[in-house]
Amino acid sequence: MRINLHKTSPAASRAMFAFSQAVAEESDRAGLAPDLLELIKIRASQLNGCAFCLDMHTRDARKLGMGEQRLDLLAAWRETDLYSEQERAALALTEAITNLPGGVPDDVWEEAAEAFSEEQLSVVVWAATVINTWNRLGVTSRADFPRR
Repeated sequence: MRINLHKTSPAASRAMFAFSQAVAEESDRAGLAPDLLELIKIRASQLNGCAFCLDMHTRDARKLGMGEQRLDLLAAWRETDLYSEQERAALALTEAITNLPGGVPDDVWEEAAEAFSEEQLSVVVWAATVINTWNRLGVTSRADFPRR
C-alpha cells in the first residue's frame, strides 16, 4: 500500500518543503554550485535506494548540464577522476552522513573542512541531511516515480 504523505500530513509536508527551500537558499548564499547539490542528492538517493528521488535529481542534474558519464559513474566516484576535490569531499561526507551508525570519520570531516568554507560545509551537511530525510519518506511511503 502506498501513502501520500503530502495529502495525509499537509503541515509536516509544508515544513519539509520549507526546510528544503531554506537549504537551497543557504547554498546560493554560500556560493555552492547547483550541480554539487545534485551530486549530493543523487549519491544519498543511490545509497538509500530511493527511485523517486533518483529519477527527480538525475533529471535535475541533466537540466543543469551535467554529463551522462558523470551521472553514470557516480556510484563509483572514488574510481574515476571525473569529480573535483571539492565534489569528492562532499560525496565522502554525504556517504558518511547517510551511513551514520559508524559516525563521520575524522579524515572525512577534515577533508571536507579543507575543501569548503565553514559556511559551505554547513550547507553540505544540511543538504545531505535533507535528502536523507526525503529518501526515508519516499522509501517508507513507497513513493512512485513517474514512468517516462
